[in-house]
Amino acid sequence: MPSFSLCYTFGMDKEKLFKHPLTLIFSFFILLFAYSKFGPTIPFSVFSQDRGAPLVVEGTGEVSVVPDVAKVSLGIDESGATLDAVQKSANAKSKTLVDALKGLGIDEKDIKTTNYSVFPEYDYQGRTPRITGYRVSIAYEVKVKDFDKVNDVLVTVTSSGANVVGNVSFEVNAETKNKKMGEAREEAVKEAKQKAQSLASAAGVTLGKILNISETQQFPGPIALREAVGIGGAGVPTPDITPGETQFTVSVSVSWEIR
Repeated sequence: MPSFSLCYTFGMDKEKLFKHPLTLIFSFFILLFAYSKFGPTIPFSVFSQDRGAPLVVEGTGEVSVVPDVAKVSLGIDESGATLDAVQKSANAKSKTLVDALKGLGIDEKDIKTTNYSVFPEYDYQGRTPRITGYRVSIAYEVKVKDFDKVNDVLVTVTSSGANVVGNVSFEVNAETKNKKMGEAREEAVKEAKQKAQSLASAAGVTLGKILNISETQQFPGPIALREAVGIGGAGVPTPDITPGETQFTVSVSVSWEIR
């Protein structure tokens, strides 16, 4: 009879032990660990946004403009038996060329000499190379601000001593560029504001003050007409130069406080 009572008491303590809150909690974490370690993976994601954290929105503005400045690369290439004679001939042609450009209304400050080279020419057929003559090359860059005169400049320079006519490139003057960049910037900020207001409305939050704003600019360099212009002469048609359009792009990133 005493032994029966002892077994009964032990059974009651064991039952209470299994039902004890600490035992249940401990068992839950053991099962959770085992499940996470050996059970199937359940994908889930959590998105949180702290109150007052910034909302970052980007906007882009783009404007088009027709270039209004042309740069023409041209030159004089002269050769002869003596250096003195070649230099005199090249310098005379240079003066004729510059005077012709001024006659078209090109300002002297827009006619820039970019290179003046003098070098001997050799005959390499013998044992020892010998000088047979000299060559003088003069290169110019002409800025044409009156865009209607670009074709006239190309025709005039080829008939006034220039026997090398290279690239024609197109640019936008600084004043126009600044104006167009300002327009693109306003468009980019406007787009960013519209996006931010739409997102805030959809999320049921209110936009606060702007915390930060930054921008990146994208605008092309000179647009080159790479094909060399043919040397003028009788029967040579007038070149038709058209610049097309160029685009200025501004992207902004704006951070708003969320309330």
